[in-house]
Amino acid sequence: MNPFKAIRVNEQDDQVTYGLEEITIDGLSEGEVLIKVAYSSINYKDMLAVQKNTGVIRNYPMTPGIDLSGTILESTDSRFTKGQEVVVTGFEMGMSHTGGFSEYARVPADWIVPLPSNLSLKDAMVFGTAGFTAALSIGALEKSGMDAANHPEILVTGATGGVGSIALQILSKMGYKNISALVRKENQVEVATSLGATNVVFADDLGELKKPLNKTRFDYVVDTVGGDITAVLIPQLAYDGSMSMCGNAGGLQITTTVLPFILRGVSLLGIDSVNVPIHKRGAIWEKMANEWNITQTTLTDEVTLEKLPQTIEAIKNGQHLGRTIVKL
Repeated sequence: MNPFKAIRVNEQDDQVTYGLEEITIDGLSEGEVLIKVAYSSINYKDMLAVQKNTGVIRNYPMTPGIDLSGTILESTDSRFTKGQEVVVTGFEMGMSHTGGFSEYARVPADWIVPLPSNLSLKDAMVFGTAGFTAALSIGALEKSGMDAANHPEILVTGATGGVGSIALQILSKMGYKNISALVRKENQVEVATSLGATNVVFADDLGELKKPLNKTRFDYVVDTVGGDITAVLIPQLAYDGSMSMCGNAGGLQITTTVLPFILRGVSLLGIDSVNVPIHKRGAIWEKMANEWNITQTTLTDEVTLEKLPQTIEAIKNGQHLGRTIVKL
């Protein structure tokens, strides 16, 4: 195979740098399946991967990119055949295993989900890791009692980011009517409402964490940011309410008390999209391909590998909206 293009992250003299390089197949991690990558997507974790001391990348040099869609070129595993279209998200990809920001990827067969029939390779990465995480979050809240028939008050934090923007659209498509979007900037208001929010709340209007229990405002929260926002919202959850948690852009620490849990019976639902067992992934992707399919209305930009660093900088500086996919 001829050399091909990939983003590579390198560490030298205690400095981390990244950029577009030409590599050979020997630069790919081991796996039973070789994939011609069609699309990847850019996630918050991918931005962290190219920064120093974030703990995302475990060894250098490394090709980042925590998800991909593409077509199988070679497989030594009987479950997959040449020409089959597939999706890969999470596991160690883009961390300790070369990832999706490359024209080719080689991955373990146990990480692969066959592409659902109602999704194109492009649509799969319009969802990508962000959409998979949003779907997991909403599924967990529904298992905890969230039901459109009861007209619950729902809040989505980080509402114009990758996970939040897809969560808004799925909730709207599912028939939920009282969907609030948490934003920080005026230019995010129109975006949030276009994605399905029926109300917009500014972070500054949530108040401060002054009391163990505050007036209840929300029955369910899709929290994508963590930190102080999470801490302020827990005392505002209604009785028997729930909050899904999947991100840490707002910080790793949460300051709270036991009172919302023992007096209101609220629940915090941790969402991990990285190590979801492979036997559970197919059903989630089928739901995203069918009744939760919002790919035709998703706010999406498309870039090449050459333009990828610009999007990464926008995410780092808090200037990124919606989803950006990488066309290989």
